[in-house]
Amino acid sequence: MNRFLRHLALRGAAALLLGLPAALVPGTLAAAAGPPGAAAADAYWTPQRMESALPVVTGKQAPPPPAAEPEGAVPPSHPFDGLPQVGTFFWTDGKNTGRFCGGTVVRSPGHDLVISAAHCLRSPDPKRHLSFVPQYHDGLKPHGVFPVESIYIDQRYYDLGTDGGARWDYTVVRLGPREDGTEVQSAVGGFDFAIRSGYTHGDVRLIGYPGSSDAKYPKPLDCSSSTHRYTSTDPKAPGDFLEIACAGYVGGTSGGPFLVPDLTGYLLIGVIGGYHTGGDTPDISYSSYFTDDLLDLYLQAAEGDPPARR
Repeated sequence: MNRFLRHLALRGAAALLLGLPAALVPGTLAAAAGPPGAAAADAYWTPQRMESALPVVTGKQAPPPPAAEPEGAVPPSHPFDGLPQVGTFFWTDGKNTGRFCGGTVVRSPGHDLVISAAHCLRSPDPKRHLSFVPQYHDGLKPHGVFPVESIYIDQRYYDLGTDGGARWDYTVVRLGPREDGTEVQSAVGGFDFAIRSGYTHGDVRLIGYPGSSDAKYPKPLDCSSSTHRYTSTDPKAPGDFLEIACAGYVGGTSGGPFLVPDLTGYLLIGVIGGYHTGGDTPDISYSSYFTDDLLDLYLQAAEGDPPARR
């Protein structure tokens, strides 16, 4: 079967799983071999280097002083030890500064794909030691370190930038195996993701890694809330987005998942990003709406196509 027909077959199989209006994307094929470098990545990302990494620059500011808003106005967030399927990308930029951003393992044919926000990984700066650490917390790497192979971002996001391309602020990242040869999904499992799932959801779990904390090794934040449709009023950042209210999601939480319960655990319906790279305040976050454009990126990554270039 040639590449075009494989693409249509994978796309058709994905669309049939849930039918309209949403499509669920699974992984069913055998895993592929990854590149070397896992041992070096694991050795490089010591607890000290991970702790000193800074978040990707976004519009989110520091949280307001306690009691700045009436109690109960915004659902609270709580630190916890995280989920195995949700973790952190770490890398060093062109100034050798450690950076981080969140991501979620999704089921895929090669057991090797993660979905995050495009603004996390769009920057043209060199990304050295770029790796993914599932369930990072308290300076720990409980499931090892997985080096990044390829980053798939919609060409329109490259062309239009973080504001003009806010509707496409998502990325699919293909990982290599960890040091013992295990692929990330085999190590921690993965979630399915939904496209065209609607904007209104009453039971959404938002997880993100904050970039400021009194703790030496910050934990991820967890919050339960609801989402609705937000239509941008900023002509420089047009589009419709998922909006969620959850307290304390400062810079660093970018790429963190919007999760809704399903029969297999959770379904990924968004990632912190989109409108103003995820929002302007810690208590309101956004996601680009998942459409067929994300499915196309997923298929490109699953098939091993060359990613778009800036």
